[in-house]
Amino acid sequence: MFDFIRHHTKIIMAVLVLLIFPSFVLFGIEGYARFNEGAGTVASVDGRKITQAEWDEAHRQDVERMRNANPNVDLRLLDSPAIKYASLERLVRERVLATAAADERLMVSDQRLADALAQDPSIAALRRADGSLDMDQYGRLLASQGLTPESFEAGVRADMTANQVLGGVAASTLVSAVQADVAMNAMLERREVRVQRFAPTDHATKLNPSDADLDAFYKANLARYQAPESARIEYVRLDLDSVKKGITVSEEELRTYYDQNAASLGAPEQRRISHILINAPKNAPTAEREKAKTAATELLAQLRQAPDTFAEVARKSSQDDASAASGGDLGAFQQGDKGMEPAILKAAYALAKAGDISDLVESDFGYHIVRLTDLKPAAVPPFDKVRTTLEDQYRTQQAQKQFGELAETFKNTAYEQPDSLKPVAEQLKLAIQIADNVQRTPAPGASGVLADARFLETLFSADSLEKKRNTDAVEIGANQLVSGRIVQYAAAHARPLDEVRDQVRADFIGERGAALAREEGQAKLKTWTAQPNAATSLPTAIIVSRDAPQSQPPQLIEAVLRADPAKLPAFVGVDLGAQGYAVARVDKVLPKTDQIADTATQNRQRYEQAWTIAEAVQFYELLKARYKAAILAPDPITTAAAATTPTDAASR
Repeated sequence: MFDFIRHHTKIIMAVLVLLIFPSFVLFGIEGYARFNEGAGTVASVDGRKITQAEWDEAHRQDVERMRNANPNVDLRLLDSPAIKYASLERLVRERVLATAAADERLMVSDQRLADALAQDPSIAALRRADGSLDMDQYGRLLASQGLTPESFEAGVRADMTANQVLGGVAASTLVSAVQADVAMNAMLERREVRVQRFAPTDHATKLNPSDADLDAFYKANLARYQAPESARIEYVRLDLDSVKKGITVSEEELRTYYDQNAASLGAPEQRRISHILINAPKNAPTAEREKAKTAATELLAQLRQAPDTFAEVARKSSQDDASAASGGDLGAFQQGDKGMEPAILKAAYALAKAGDISDLVESDFGYHIVRLTDLKPAAVPPFDKVRTTLEDQYRTQQAQKQFGELAETFKNTAYEQPDSLKPVAEQLKLAIQIADNVQRTPAPGASGVLADARFLETLFSADSLEKKRNTDAVEIGANQLVSGRIVQYAAAHARPLDEVRDQVRADFIGERGAALAREEGQAKLKTWTAQPNAATSLPTAIIVSRDAPQSQPPQLIEAVLRADPAKLPAFVGVDLGAQGYAVARVDKVLPKTDQIADTATQNRQRYEQAWTIAEAVQFYELLKARYKAAILAPDPITTAAAATTPTDAASR
């Protein structure tokens, strides 16, 4: 089972996120919008397509979430092909679980959703003294993530619903104490060993290959020294930034834009109020409401005579438990605040200055007396102070409006004049960019256009290679189009020996050194097994376990722990490939320490958690098969591994 977990790390981390970490963390919640159904398909679940645009948006949100969690993170790392592919896997996983939840008719009630949101510390921090949520701040916080309260809450509900799919598997996992003890004892068993390593470098100085040796080795391993196909390309890119550069803004347009948006540029008016509540629910008997109204009227008359005693009267007489202790304070708010009782809000805005007290205010809860305790007028910054920001906002808006039309021009011109990118570049005032040594798959560390697998696939298509024509416009992100063409192409070919002689020599010495180390180690193993007393110069003993390998190779640890404990001491040998050979003498099995014995319960919990994860992963794989989930985009890790396969095969 532990081997299973070790070999499925990526899936298991995803399951941990789904099962252990709350899926409704405020920052980085999925936007749940659907984009551009006409874009290229990169995956599908249950016959429904996932488009390139959806993938790009999912990756953007993942990057934003990681940036919020760690503002100092290197953005180049977040834009790597592997991280971007992980975003696509997450998107597929969400679709699979959402589809399963819909089939099982799993739902999340409004009360469960409210309870979940109440536990979010980011939301809890927005609550006022009376327990009501500051809806204005809530909206602004979500808006900073590109969300509305409705989309955010719908997303949380969808996540919670999907989590029930794997949650049921996790909750049904049963692990006996015997199972856990057997597995964890094997995991934690400690053995005392002495390890002798035979390294290839010990033989390197003895090796001096001739030219004939190198030539023979080179020919036998020719695939290892292949130069991959590559191309010199040129490309043009249309995005919002390039469109913005072509937009001119007059002073008159900018001042009009300022006047239209003045209210959103500065701080809006804020009012702080206090209130006194005499309870009288709307459905209470008429006599009870009249009695409450009389009591409230008497308090109002008292406050008219002594306005400054408002806080004291509120502490003694207000029946709002949340605010009475603070003198009736309800905090600060703005016009249109949805978290405030409408009747109180209306009364507060009828007051002219701080210290004013309202007439009696009737609501569904009873009768209120409202006092305006502080008034901060709206502050709009002068035009000159926000001119630069305004101009950038205005140009961005105009670029977004123009992008669709310019994108059509970009696509048509690149297609209709396929022998050069110059016409489209000149028409749209775009720069033609050059890139050398571009290959069919994104290079490690590539970013931007050269990291987009779909663009490179189009670039190396037969039509582009043979006729050197412009590619069709490829959408590589939201509001981002690129077209390219191959200027010069070099097919894959074997590099000449003279060019790679140093590498060939190093490979020859490495492989021959490893072979000599293996021969020496195997000879020692045979001798020491037959004559244990001959092993007189072994290194100092160390204590190893699967849980604490002491920097020893995994295959050596497995061999040591598989040695028959009834026949100790015993010698085991392990071929470490390019790292040589190792011989270990297993001296004894050590008893459990007090610390290990004391953590039996904790170990069982670790085993149960590992088993739960393994079952959840298997169930998710079944769901993927049931709903025919398929990722069509190439996996950069698998692609990179495949690229090295000829070399590995040759070395074997």
